Amino acid sequence: MLIVLPPSETKAPGGEMDGIDVSFSSLDPIRSAIMDDLAALDVDEMMTALKLPGTKREEAEENLELRTAPVMPAIYRYTGVLYDALDAGSLPDPALARLAIGSALFGVVRAGDTIPRYRLSGGSKLPARDGTVPTMKARWGSAITDALTEVNGLIVDMRSGAYQQLGPVPGAVTVRVESVQEDGSRKVVSHFNKHYKGELARVLATAPDADSVTDIEGVAAIAEAAGMTVELPSSDAKDPNQLTLVV
Repeated sequence: MLIVLPPSETKAPGGEMDGIDVSFSSLDPIRSAIMDDLAALDVDEMMTALKLPGTKREEAEENLELRTAPVMPAIYRYTGVLYDALDAGSLPDPALARLAIGSALFGVVRAGDTIPRYRLSGGSKLPARDGTVPTMKARWGSAITDALTEVNGLIVDMRSGAYQQLGPVPGAVTVRVESVQEDGSRKVVSHFNKHYKGELARVLATAPDADSVTDIEGVAAIAEAAGMTVELPSSDAKDPNQLTLVV
């Protein structure tokens, strides 16, 4: 099982001067082109292109020197609600090996891949050196999909919509979080969505039988064994691989 998490805009600073070291080498040409296009901008141009507020000027400056910047494992670089719930620092190595993270800059990375702090979102339009202004979706094309399709085993895709669009994975299990209202109706959870996905990711990554799971029923069984309430899709569901986590 490979659990693909969404990235976060907030990222931990610092790291070691060990250099970028990332998996999925087929993505390297696109990664390199994006870094080159970022480095070709001055800070003001970058802030305008990426729609960054004045308070994020330091992050724009960091985008200019990504190849020589300090790095740290991706699972510790990304911060925020989901990563707090995941609590990666307490996970054993086998569990970390089951985690990957979507990225506008790197496409997808594994938990242990070392990356710099950067600022680039899935919805960005980054000017290219040839004068065009392609979307991240246009830049990545089918590359992320192709890379993830080559992964052995089931993929549980917890990326947000913008990042799923950068590289959709046919057959991957996706997760929808819903809460039960006082009148019994359902509401899609927005504010705490990442928190619950972080908890589910931890449960799946640490399950002793995670690597033997091959379908959505197996994912549901692990979640239920951990005390979570989940629902499988109905027989006529639009997405037969979407698991609903009820909170």
